[in-house]
Amino acid sequence: MAALCFGPTARGSEPPEREAPLIDKAQTVARLEAHVRELTETIGERSVFLPANLERTARYIETFYASIGIATERETYAYRDFTVSNILAEPTPSSTSFRRYVLGAHYDSVSGTVGADDNASAVAVQLEVMRHLAERFHEGRSEIAVQAVSFALEEPPVYGTRHMGSKIRAKNAKKAGERIDGMICLEMVGYTCRAPGCQDYPFPLMFMDYPKTGDFIGIVGDFSSRRLTVGLYHAFRRNPDLPAVRLTVPLGGWILPTVRLSDHASFWDQGFRAVMVTDSAFYRNPYYHTPLDTVDKLDFPFMAELVESLLLFFLGPPAR
Repeated sequence: MAALCFGPTARGSEPPEREAPLIDKAQTVARLEAHVRELTETIGERSVFLPANLERTARYIETFYASIGIATERETYAYRDFTVSNILAEPTPSSTSFRRYVLGAHYDSVSGTVGADDNASAVAVQLEVMRHLAERFHEGRSEIAVQAVSFALEEPPVYGTRHMGSKIRAKNAKKAGERIDGMICLEMVGYTCRAPGCQDYPFPLMFMDYPKTGDFIGIVGDFSSRRLTVGLYHAFRRNPDLPAVRLTVPLGGWILPTVRLSDHASFWDQGFRAVMVTDSAFYRNPYYHTPLDTVDKLDFPFMAELVESLLLFFLGPPAR
């Protein structure tokens, strides 16, 4: 349930020369689509009103991680008269690991929808990023640790309450004194539009010189997360096939409340550095929170480029 506003440092200079890709993009496109079809067609609606489908989704995520050799842990908590679980997956870090990130995405959908963009697209990207990182972790070639967290509940009527999966995770991480150098929240990352004027903005940004087409990915952080925001932005610019736009907001995002509408805000509120990576939700996607948010609306090559860009960040130099 994301929304995005854009600041004055949206685009930089021309990106550097194209680098050799880190992934097989055609294979990644096929894998991303398979994940989204499983989540939206085989399982279907994943709302709080269908707890059995939330459990099926949790098991799907666990099964995927088992298949790539990553152990998972459930962070289970009660909601009403049933329980739900955040799924935590973290390869054993090497002795040389000196940075630790959380890569998060909520796996529920709003009632009455199958949530292809919101938020099966993000879960699919999360899983495929971890597939590629797992290979390097298993070979002992990684200087970072990454915990993937698939959050159980984010959508209404849970949004904003203590039962959000990200609120549970961030609070527990703070209480345990966990090291988190940055949290990256994936929120609606699969919809594009290329007709001039299809990309909307909140007041007053629609009157400014921002992209009129929705073919970029947005990166949003608060002031305390500036280093993480800039680091992601510079890493993403190494992939010329995925334009990136960034925004830094003051006061924990409260001055622009729409930028708080996802799981990164739970980490801001606990004092962690966090960013949201998003396609901008209802500022671009006309099918937001409707039954028409289906797999046929997604741009899987765009999502594959996001997998590439995230790997450029995780496998590159530390955020500046």
